[in-house]
Amino acid sequence: MDILGTGSNILLIILGFGLLIALHELGHFIAARWAGIRADGFAIGMGPVVASYRGGIGFRFGACDEVVKARLGRYPIELTDAELAKEGLGETQYSLRLLPIGGYVKMLGQEDGNPGATSEHSRSYSKVSIGKRMVVVSAGVVMNIVTAILMFMVAFMVGVRFESPVVGQVQPGSPATTAVSLVDGVPPGIEPGDRITRIDDSAVLTFSDLMIASAMSVPGTPLEIEVDRDGYDTPLLFEVEPVYDETANLRMIGIAPAASNRLVDDAALDAPLEAVVGASSAPTLPGRAIVTVGSSTVATWEQFDAAMIAAAGRPIDVVFGPRLDGGTTETIAMAAAPVYERIDYPQARPEGTGDWEIGLLGLSPLVEITGIVDGSRNKDVLLPGDIVLQVVDVTGPRMSEFRAALSGRPGQSIPMLVDRDGTDTRVDARTDASGRLGVAINYAFDDPRIAKPFDRSGLEDPMATVVADLPLMPRTRIDSVGGVPVTDWPSFRAALRTATQAASNSGTDETVELSWTLPVIGSVPEQGKITLTAEDVQQLHALGWTAPLPGSWFESLQTTLTANGNPLVAVSMGFQQTWKMVVLTYLTIDRLIGGSVSVKQLHGPVGIVHIGTRVADRGFMYLVFFLAMISVNLAVLNFLPLPIVDGGLFLFLLYEKVTKRPPSIAFQNAATLVGLVLIGSLFVVTFYNDMMRLAG
Repeated sequence: MDILGTGSNILLIILGFGLLIALHELGHFIAARWAGIRADGFAIGMGPVVASYRGGIGFRFGACDEVVKARLGRYPIELTDAELAKEGLGETQYSLRLLPIGGYVKMLGQEDGNPGATSEHSRSYSKVSIGKRMVVVSAGVVMNIVTAILMFMVAFMVGVRFESPVVGQVQPGSPATTAVSLVDGVPPGIEPGDRITRIDDSAVLTFSDLMIASAMSVPGTPLEIEVDRDGYDTPLLFEVEPVYDETANLRMIGIAPAASNRLVDDAALDAPLEAVVGASSAPTLPGRAIVTVGSSTVATWEQFDAAMIAAAGRPIDVVFGPRLDGGTTETIAMAAAPVYERIDYPQARPEGTGDWEIGLLGLSPLVEITGIVDGSRNKDVLLPGDIVLQVVDVTGPRMSEFRAALSGRPGQSIPMLVDRDGTDTRVDARTDASGRLGVAINYAFDDPRIAKPFDRSGLEDPMATVVADLPLMPRTRIDSVGGVPVTDWPSFRAALRTATQAASNSGTDETVELSWTLPVIGSVPEQGKITLTAEDVQQLHALGWTAPLPGSWFESLQTTLTANGNPLVAVSMGFQQTWKMVVLTYLTIDRLIGGSVSVKQLHGPVGIVHIGTRVADRGFMYLVFFLAMISVNLAVLNFLPLPIVDGGLFLFLLYEKVTKRPPSIAFQNAATLVGLVLIGSLFVVTFYNDMMRLAG
């Protein structure tokens, strides 16, 4: 199972994360030397010593301290300054440790986990002034902030690519669809193609800015969003309040970033592409960009979609450019995919699975397995093309029922009946800890059978009730409409539109004859009639078209944040981004306490490595930017007023400054214990979150 990504990326992120912690400790070390505190050790990494250096001993594999102990009978920390000088020994052992996960400074008379480990030596931590100790305690945080500024500057000097703040797909029924327009004459709703430029008082430069603003929003307080829209000379203003999304564990407004014209270079696309363009062309397309559709040049998926919609289902030549690593163009004739009816049915909603389906006349297709995710535990158990006939005890499950059957049984065996190449096949799949199979699914539009029909009650769309009285069963096959044969859902839709064309032209009702075959041995075709009102007919004929390749298969539209080589601008951008990250980290803590950000969003070291491996694939400058963000987080979290971390130690020093005496050892021990419990609990929570994400 490919959990974390490539080994080289894992190592790169671990080393980068370790470097940030080591730099934090270097800040403490430099400040300690400045303050005159005796520093017996400075370590890069943790665990056993691999190699070390100490003045008078030199470089060696293993610990220099063992050489001193063997020679003098005492460790260097037990020797006085005069004894060290007499023996020609340096006071600090510089060591490289086995585990590349940070580092530490060993100062005389100071141990984070043992407040009682004090020393009466004149150069011990407790004997220097409070002001100097404050500098030493805060120096690690300062070093992380300086590191972040420098990293941001380097990243912006070269340029960092992010998802552009252009709206792609808008989720039906989401807050974005009902966003209140604050400009007269402009209808409500944020639309695909809108470029978001500002949220409240903050400029929006990337799509991440929008996601962060939504996640950090306060319940009951809507966001004011400014957008640029084609056809309008001035920006438009909308007011929208994000809602909590159970899947993402974040507050969101229901929009996705716009897609570019380039397909994602991922072999997982081969199977779904094959269903659209055929087996011969599918493997050649990932990583290619669509250049033209007919006579139209396209640069984004939205333009591709518009060109396909304009063709209204007629085949049209789509030209794919060469791959980035070379090759020739490829031309494939494609037709737009039909759009189906959205069937709203809130009562059908098993929690977290959605409250609507796709179909026609209140009928919905079966579920099809379209691909297997890399590392899925159900590889070779389920295959692309499998059509789900039964899951657990649900026959002909609708999409929402299928998802509910899985999400309600995390980590369990799931008995299924699938149609595999025309043969009913029983399989035992298994869900992960999040109730997922590790497969890609879609509606089985190429199969004329129906999923479990809806009850009339609860259907909000009148057109969805026209077949409610017909004796249809799950897995019933639709044979014909008005005498026109049906072989799949596109032909079902086409036959319905043909049978109602005259009524559409005249604006009248229409009665249509339907033929079907029940999923019972020995069944023969049955007939029945349905009546569509004039409104139903118009709604049917208003169903349009969409691109046969969905936007989710394409790389997102990108924008580059850059100082254009100007070092002064890079410095300014570095400071601004650092301040932004500091504020965001504190906001996240505030929202966690307030409950509007879920604790499930917290990441531990494993999660950081997991994210980092994907970040590394986006280029070295994005990795530098990512590490700069981590550096800011380390600074902020280390300076929180909590026992055991630097902020807690700084608070103790403030107390000592005011009262002229340090907190009692008993209090410090108790506070340290509380700090260890808090840090330990945080580690357990974040580790659990990380494992659940990886298991998913």
